Amino acid sequence: MFTKILIANRGEIACRVMQTAARMGVATVAVYSDADAQAKHVAMADQAVHIGGSAPADSYLRGDVIIAAALETGAQAIHPGYGFLSENPDFVDAVKAAGLVFIGPSAEAIRAMGLKDNAKVLMQEAGVPVVPGYMGADQDPVHLAKAADKIGYPVLIKAVAGGGGKGMRLVEEAADFADALKAAKAEAKGAFGNDHVLIEKYIQRPRHIEVQVFGDGQSAVHLFERDCSLQRRHQKVIEEAPAPGMTDEVRLAMGAAAVKAAEAIGYSGAGTVEFIVDGAGGLRVDGFWFMEMNTRLQVEHPVTEAITGEDLVEWQLRVASGEALPRLQDELRINGHAFEARLYAEDVPAGFLPATGRLTHLEFPPAARADSGVRAGDVISPFYDPMIAKLTVHGKTRAEALGKLARVLELTEVAGSVTNLAFLRALAVHEGFAAGDVDTGLIARDIETLVAEPVASEAVVALAALGALELHGDMPPETGFTLWEPLAQMVRLVAGEVEHEVKVSALGGGRFSVLVNGAAHEVLRGFHWLVDGKTVAAHVVPLGASVSVFAGHGFHFDIVDPLDADASHAGDGNLIEAPMPGLVKGVFAKAGQAVAEGDRLAILEAMKMEHALLAVRDGVVAEVLVVEGDQVEAGAALIRLEEAD
Repeated sequence: MFTKILIANRGEIACRVMQTAARMGVATVAVYSDADAQAKHVAMADQAVHIGGSAPADSYLRGDVIIAAALETGAQAIHPGYGFLSENPDFVDAVKAAGLVFIGPSAEAIRAMGLKDNAKVLMQEAGVPVVPGYMGADQDPVHLAKAADKIGYPVLIKAVAGGGGKGMRLVEEAADFADALKAAKAEAKGAFGNDHVLIEKYIQRPRHIEVQVFGDGQSAVHLFERDCSLQRRHQKVIEEAPAPGMTDEVRLAMGAAAVKAAEAIGYSGAGTVEFIVDGAGGLRVDGFWFMEMNTRLQVEHPVTEAITGEDLVEWQLRVASGEALPRLQDELRINGHAFEARLYAEDVPAGFLPATGRLTHLEFPPAARADSGVRAGDVISPFYDPMIAKLTVHGKTRAEALGKLARVLELTEVAGSVTNLAFLRALAVHEGFAAGDVDTGLIARDIETLVAEPVASEAVVALAALGALELHGDMPPETGFTLWEPLAQMVRLVAGEVEHEVKVSALGGGRFSVLVNGAAHEVLRGFHWLVDGKTVAAHVVPLGASVSVFAGHGFHFDIVDPLDADASHAGDGNLIEAPMPGLVKGVFAKAGQAVAEGDRLAILEAMKMEHALLAVRDGVVAEVLVVEGDQVEAGAALIRLEEAD
């Protein structure tokens, strides 16, 4: 076994690897960028090495610097985590050439699965079922259109070097194929430097089921399946294991196919074989097809650990150090059911835009396994993925586990950044999801209901006012009284576009009279809050110039300082502003240029995603205020249109 390893990553996966390493008595070395100098993973490690600037290209993607750090600190092996260099075969070769061990598969195995078209050909040869499609080298648009006609519409165009939904287009009719192909190729070229695509049959009611595999370079086992069908924009949101509706027969067939795939490339370490599954009419032995293989540890591996009782990072360390596979196939069992929800800093109503901010408050309930790379007080950086935590629950049955997930999401408290927490809660109580009727289109079908933000009741506003006035805790009995009568205090609270004016009178003994926008409420503070005689389970958290009330949902209010002048003002309607901090990747407008509503004026990159900024009306560009390569803050003016007539 190794005595010291370096983790070539950051955030929650770096922290998660360190937890297992510490339990096994293995020392850890962290690497960090400028932005991560005070990060949680740096504090957890036995040693930490600075490797460069905040942008990934200046730090976490610098393989040579990372290898040098491993050599300098005496680490014997490098754990890549996921993302960054985890599936870069050239990095694996360099690690090996430096005399170090890469805790993962060989460079050859990564290359074999790195291009989707080559991987599917390889899987066909190995006897693994693949989706009907075209994966050839001829990229002539006419040839590709004929291939699509032969496969039959609808078809999916996918970048061969893609991931995360980039370079992917659904085409339902032949007339739309040419435009979709052009767009997919352009996006693939920009994202991956490779515009080659493949064409495959689009499954109408698709489910995304993946199988966790683990190999030693010769043989492999599987640790059963995970259902990752609950997705938005091809990104997983909630994962579960085992898959709803899975039968022993289909599980046996799918597991055998996944093991066959791993053994065909001499796979070593943790990997995931992803299958696209026809969800119409139940799962069938002939209704699943190979989609791709992720040659690394997956984000959602905790649900597999929850149902098997195995630690996959421990398996990684043991096999990479030369030990045998910890379990044989017949020694592995499924115990109960597990869910994992991905908590992100993102603005859901604004289209799931990544968000930033300092986490002023962060608490997870003890009933959940919370894998997180941040703490209260940490900043969500614009340079990296905005994940706050992964919350995993386990129960004896699916219904029990889902009930636990809903409760855990109710009790999770986050303030300082907008998050997808309310969205996750809505999913956890969705009737179709509860019934196990899941497919990759579920979120899109019910998106309006799922993204609706909860509205604070007057009871919640009343409690927020008590928090803002610091009347929410224990106080001396005379607090709040003048010589003859209760002292009334005023406070103004703002939530989004809504402002509340609240008058609070302390009556003694934890009793208050609260006027919310002129409506009277009686509040009693005790073991639980009572508002107008009804119990309100709430946690009131003052946070300086703001206050949060956690009552099933998190409600956040800014406190208006009465001494401040009203600085709010309406914009002139002519500015195109940055919706978040980011890098200006492209500017397509020039002063004097006529534009129409919906025209793309600029591209902003933030947190690994590109966002098109569009003209909101017809007009003429008066001024371009940025150039490509500028780093801008949220709200920064980018382009100004001339005054409308």
